[in-house]
Amino acid sequence: MILAGVGFSTACAETIRGRVRDKETGQALAARIYLHSVQHGWRLVESIDGTQAHYSKDRRNGSVEIHSAVSNGRFTADVPAGDYELTVERGKEYFSHTQRVRIVDGETTEVQVDLRRWIDMNKLGWYSGDTHVHLTSRDLRTFVQAEHLNVAFPLTGWVTKAYVSPESSYAKQTGQVQRGLIRVDSSHIIQPMNTEWEIFTVDGKRHTLGAIFAIGHKEPFKIGAPPVRPIAAEARRQGALLELDKHNWPWSMMLIPIADVDLFELSNNHIWRTRFLFSTWYPEYAAKYMGVEMNDEGGFTERGWIEFGFQNYYTLLNCGMRLRPTAGTASGVHPVPVGFGRVYVEQPRGFSYKTWMSQLNAGRSFVTTGPMLFVTANERPAGARLKSDGNAVDVRLRGRAIGDAPFEKVEVVVNGRVVKSWKPEPRRNEQGAFGEKIDVQLNLESSSWVAVRCFDRRAEERTRFAHSSPFHVEIAGRPLRPRKADTEYLMGRVAAELKRHANVLPPEALGEYAAALEFYRQLHANAVDE
Repeated sequence: MILAGVGFSTACAETIRGRVRDKETGQALAARIYLHSVQHGWRLVESIDGTQAHYSKDRRNGSVEIHSAVSNGRFTADVPAGDYELTVERGKEYFSHTQRVRIVDGETTEVQVDLRRWIDMNKLGWYSGDTHVHLTSRDLRTFVQAEHLNVAFPLTGWVTKAYVSPESSYAKQTGQVQRGLIRVDSSHIIQPMNTEWEIFTVDGKRHTLGAIFAIGHKEPFKIGAPPVRPIAAEARRQGALLELDKHNWPWSMMLIPIADVDLFELSNNHIWRTRFLFSTWYPEYAAKYMGVEMNDEGGFTERGWIEFGFQNYYTLLNCGMRLRPTAGTASGVHPVPVGFGRVYVEQPRGFSYKTWMSQLNAGRSFVTTGPMLFVTANERPAGARLKSDGNAVDVRLRGRAIGDAPFEKVEVVVNGRVVKSWKPEPRRNEQGAFGEKIDVQLNLESSSWVAVRCFDRRAEERTRFAHSSPFHVEIAGRPLRPRKADTEYLMGRVAAELKRHANVLPPEALGEYAAALEFYRQLHANAVDE
């Protein structure tokens, strides 16, 4: 039996045995389990007649994620007698369950947990994914079941040094290179061929560039970075998608036009179930016009970090770069469950990996850390293009937001500006979830993009959100023009990096920064004041 956590005691161990079921159907459920005692610390549990995977990350600042996943809902642990808090969760679609458990000397404590489902996304034609994972395929088999995560992308290729080929890194986890999908069951899949270039050192010296991913490729990459154009070309050849990791890595704004990046992590790996940690992660990159909330020390608040991601995304959309939103946790590195932030992709005809990837790339999706968000524009799905021969376009947004916590607000965003915002009444539906109808009419006189987002309210000033993929309205003769603040921001980011790398990177890599700067300068020539 594995015993883990803060304050381990050598006291005699007693036994807790439990099972997790769906409250309505009585069916056994794979689940994520937390067991904690003030006296004895965190404890891990084992599966009974199933598989388990353990997760333990403690940043010693209150950012702690210690849990076990069990594949069949049955679990046991031998722990010292005392009072414990047991929390059981299963992905996003069930209410979290917490109860007190007293474990008595000389007794076996039996616990039954009936989880209540508040939504069934697969029945509604939506399937979830986490495109940024650092867990082994072996553990992921259990974790994706416990989180009801339909598609997971472990970054089995991973290099941190400039120019180094990732080819030798793919076999480190399992001793062999895994090609082809790993099918856990009919609706849970692991795509093991994914690569991250996360460059921290150049020529043996600390010099951070940042990270970019290729997900869903067929063969190991043999190309190091920088430059990045060869990586982009090989990704296209292999049918992979390129994903921007965090938007405020130093090189991120160069990557977008040079590599023609497909995906933007709108929920990224600094957004956790537990306490927010990265308040000092390049706060200087948040421009004043973005209005990002900061703490008293000048670093990000959790809400500010989320808003910075949104605003950086909006800046790129305003400049015509139609990145599709996605979500990644980097579970395996950070204190966060896999799939805490996830992207739901619409597949009304049922699940297949090939279609899921195609729909992700088409923007038929929304990103969430909690609520669910269903929106159409003129009865067209998220990511759709609404075209006009030159006349203004009436856009009717219809749908609903549903969540397991009351909503703080629902907002409609057009070209980066909130044009409508309201606070829903805390009304519960038959499943006990909070719901809000969305029905908003817009009249757009020039080409625009439109999105919907929502936020909920939780204890200890925590927040979770959902954000739709943008709809694109294309009006002939009236193109979308960026604001000068947008282009000045992007030029500033790239110009600073070009200067920083002047005597470090080779000419081919520097040429990519110069090309990106010229790209933004051309956009700036056509930008508007407001």
